[in-house]
Amino acid sequence: MPYDMPLYRPPSEADSLILQVTLGCSHNKCTFCSMYKAKKFRILTVQELEKHLNWAKEYYPKARRIFLADGNVLVMKTEKLKNIVEGLYRDFPNLERVTAYAGPRDILEKSMEELKKLHSSGIAMLYLGIESGSAQILKDINKGVTPEEMIEAGQKARKAGFKLSCTIILGLGGTELWREHAYETARVINAIQPEYLGALTLMVEENTPLIRKIKNKEFQLLRPLEIIDELREMISNFQLENCIFRSNHASNYLALKGTLNKDKDKLLFTLNEAKKLGEKVFRPEGWRGF
Repeated sequence: MPYDMPLYRPPSEADSLILQVTLGCSHNKCTFCSMYKAKKFRILTVQELEKHLNWAKEYYPKARRIFLADGNVLVMKTEKLKNIVEGLYRDFPNLERVTAYAGPRDILEKSMEELKKLHSSGIAMLYLGIESGSAQILKDINKGVTPEEMIEAGQKARKAGFKLSCTIILGLGGTELWREHAYETARVINAIQPEYLGALTLMVEENTPLIRKIKNKEFQLLRPLEIIDELREMISNFQLENCIFRSNHASNYLALKGTLNKDKDKLLFTLNEAKKLGEKVFRPEGWRGF
């Protein structure tokens, strides 16, 4: 395989051709994440990228969608990334869209003109990991931005023309901060108004600072029914316009989908019924995974 493993992509990019133009994550400090801990961040050389693209053109010449990996491609120089994306549309005649992960700091450090250039080059959508809207939780997980900076990054990306797919992580505040996590995350999401929103559930990964906190009894995980309470509080506070919402990732105890705010009442009804029926309606713990 012509990839530097491990390789990650959003669930919605399951049918996309994945191209690695960077390796790892330039931030790579989030306490809950183990995705790129075995990699040192770097941008592929011209020779490496050419070899990777030649392989892709040979085996996937009819690719309609391309996802740019690894963790935060926008850290690249704007002109270099722009030239790469424009080249993809020339090399893949059936290409309809290009997408990528984007760190909030990477968005903030680019000018509006730079972001508009990247959107015009053909990057249609960015995936932004918000995780939480709580200032304390963002500090605890070492996300590297404040809630207001996260809002600024999200609004800036949308103003530049990108569609935005945001992710949040249920249970990230533990038992101590679950209410704050629910309310403040809803506040941040409302301010950004993304087109897509995915709610994952915290899964503890080995060799992360978070698991050490749990073992030291400095962090207490939410139980499944408490996750339902948190999500119910969050959805109750969402004020969104035509946002496609999904909470059906492999990490989730209960699969939910709808459009917010149109389907808010339906989603809350489902959560209330799940609360009444208890854990028997949840996916088994052993089934959950990435």
